Amino acid sequence: MAIFSNFAVLSVLVVLASFTAPSAANFYRDAEITWGDGRANILDGGRGLSLSLDQYSGSGFQSKNEYLFGRFDVQLKLVPGNSAGTVTTFFLSSQGEGHDEIDFEFLGNSSGEPYTVHTNVYAQGKGNKEQQFHLWFDPTAAFHTYSIVWNPQRIIFLVDNSPMRVFHNHESLGVPFPKNQPMRVHCSLWNADDWATQGGRVKTDWSKAPFVAYYRNFKIDGCAVGTSSCGSRSWQNQELDGKGRNRMRWVQQKHMVYNYCADVQRFPQGTSVECRRSRF
Repeated sequence: MAIFSNFAVLSVLVVLASFTAPSAANFYRDAEITWGDGRANILDGGRGLSLSLDQYSGSGFQSKNEYLFGRFDVQLKLVPGNSAGTVTTFFLSSQGEGHDEIDFEFLGNSSGEPYTVHTNVYAQGKGNKEQQFHLWFDPTAAFHTYSIVWNPQRIIFLVDNSPMRVFHNHESLGVPFPKNQPMRVHCSLWNADDWATQGGRVKTDWSKAPFVAYYRNFKIDGCAVGTSSCGSRSWQNQELDGKGRNRMRWVQQKHMVYNYCADVQRFPQGTSVECRRSRF
């Protein structure tokens, strides 16, 4: 009798786990290819996706759903070798005039030079919140995880779960913050040799084409618009603890190469109000 009872309890737990365990990332289910005329391809039964760029076109995909807050993760292996002029992206964006946007853009380089990670935040159509970093590893040699946490209090940019930037909600100080417009996840690979590498001085070498970037483990834990699903909500009040603040301080001190808050030539009128607040 005890054996039967234990078996019954185990069976119930297995059934419950099948309903509560998060589903594996799948590009067929969660994403749709939006442009590129065959240059984007879903791989490995939906677990991976490749984007390619040649002299005629790049390519891209987006999430099938729109979200209002959440955590968004993807693993990326960037274009190797001479990728000058190319931009590989992972970002959130709403549509229409006065749009909101949260950007990860990876600016290509001449062989042997580091990739530049360009981050930005748009709210109500206004950006100019750029921070740029050089990665502390080779992002073309293996997959690394890039994450955006977006909740009503803050936006956190993470690389391999290490925070590199936090953008806080300072609406009380008159700084717009993206919180009312649902956004889709967008990813793309395209040519921007008019500005991407050394300010446009280094152009794309089309003899190296096609350029290819690989995505995998596309995971979204957020509030999907039009459904009752809101994910685990572990991101809802996520902030940095002491370890996270120390890690971000290291990233910013050692690897930040541009900060709009310190660009007095571009903003001679003075530092933005959020720049005068604690970075953490």
